[in-house]
This record gives sequence, structure tokens and C-alpha cells, in this order.
Amino acid sequence: MRGSVDGLESSTPIGAMLPAVFADDDLAQRFVAGLDEVIAPILNVLDCLDSYFTPTLAPVDFTHWLGGWVGAETDGTEPETRLREAVAAAAYLHRVRGTRRGLAEAIRLAFGVEPEITESGAADWDARPLGPIPGERRPRLNVTLRLPDPTPSDEHRLDSLVAAARPAHMPYAVQVIAAERNPER
Repeated sequence: MRGSVDGLESSTPIGAMLPAVFADDDLAQRFVAGLDEVIAPILNVLDCLDSYFTPTLAPVDFTHWLGGWVGAETDGTEPETRLREAVAAAAYLHRVRGTRRGLAEAIRLAFGVEPEITESGAADWDARPLGPIPGERRPRLNVTLRLPDPTPSDEHRLDSLVAAARPAHMPYAVQVIAAERNPER
């Protein structure tokens, strides 16, 4: 949380900017020194403003706010590193929204695991016209996510994420299953 910082010096002390008549006035200098202490955190934020809009440098609480501002798919429970990645990738995800790549990246950022996505669409190119149309006639999208310890809330979160990131016309199904654990040697 933002707040006062003990001992923070002002980057532009007010006392030095006063008219010459107040330069030797002890009361005026002490009075504006008190104002410097109040204004110093504000000036510090303004001096470092670009850092607040860089997800890797911004304070965590501000990164949560920034995530809401840019439309990052977060729910507030993700670890700090995944939160920062999601906020940094938000603009890119908006560009690829509705594509398989965009859906896979949104799920990976939310859960930290690559999803298995199967869909009915396809793309093809042929020099001759009237070739066969690629893909299946009926649209479908299936997303399977393998998590180490899945919970019912994971499936609900995945469903919400897929509903928001898929093409609007595409029916979908989601499934969260337990990942197979490697036996210890």
C-alpha cells in the first residue's frame, strides 16, 4: 500500500523556491520543510510514474488495479509472478482473443499449465477453386486442463475463462482432471 515514507527527502524543496525575503526566516523555512515532508511521497510517485505502469516494477496492489484497468484475466488468487505476467500480456491477449493460441495463453497465464485444446475449425489453401472445406461441419471446442490438485472452483474458473476468450459462436466444453504424478525412483 502507498503511504508516507519516513525520512523521504523532497526532490524539489519548497524552501529554496521561496522569495529572498524568506530565505533567512527560520519560521518560514521550518513551515515549508513540514510541507516538503507531506508532498515528498507525491513527488516521488510522479518521478517514478512510468514504473507504476510497468507490471514487472509496479507495487503488487497497483498491479492488481492495473490488471483490472487493462482487462487482464485474473481473479486475485494467483501468485505475484503470474499476476505480473497476466497484466503484461493483456494487450497481446486482446489481439489474439478468439483464437486457439489466445485461449491457450490465457489459460496458461491463469493456471500455470498448458491446456489441451481440440476444436472443429481448420484452415487450408488450394490453387484450384471448389476444393473441400477444411474442418468439421459442426463447431465445437473442448478444453482439458490437467492440474496436480484440482478443485471444483478450478473447473468453474476455467469455464468462465473459456466463455470469455472463445469465439462467440463456438459451443464449448471444459474438463479439469488430476495430472498423473511421476512415480518416485
